[in-house]
Amino acid sequence: MSMAASPPAFRGPIIVMGVSGCGKSSIGERLAAHLGLPYVEGDSLHPAENIAKMSAGIPLDDEDRWPWLEIIGSRLEGARETGIVISCSALKRIYRDRLRRAAGSALVFVYLKGSRDILLARMTDRPGHFFKASLLDSQLATLESPEGEDRVVTVDIAPLPDIIATQALAGLAALNGVEP
Repeated sequence: MSMAASPPAFRGPIIVMGVSGCGKSSIGERLAAHLGLPYVEGDSLHPAENIAKMSAGIPLDDEDRWPWLEIIGSRLEGARETGIVISCSALKRIYRDRLRRAAGSALVFVYLKGSRDILLARMTDRPGHFFKASLLDSQLATLESPEGEDRVVTVDIAPLPDIIATQALAGLAALNGVEP
């Protein structure tokens, strides 16, 4: 009699979300590597106009974000069965709901939550990034916390990145009903 293989800790589309400076890229890369899923840097999907605005210190508005969210949504839709990890700020519930519709019911958001002080310190410590630290307050003002929404794993960003990733993986496994 053979033993059934245990299910993977998580298989499905994942958005690693939060304001700029929270570690979406580094945590997203770690999660994707651990889960054997492709990783897509959401910032690389922004239209050139959005990059130019943020580089100039101008916050994006909803009209700027919709085309970007459509691109991310199409990536999620294409990976419904295979899974994918994408970094995306997903600051408002309406944005997350749009991404949920594209990805289907399996989409999980890993929300990287941190204090303004930690976020600002991290943002000022990444030279060459197009996103200006002066935009942090506008992102925090725009953020509608996903806590309490269905299929959201919230992780504090204060620990080291490997610990954050481990905590996120444990949360994903719990959603899937298995040990990490």
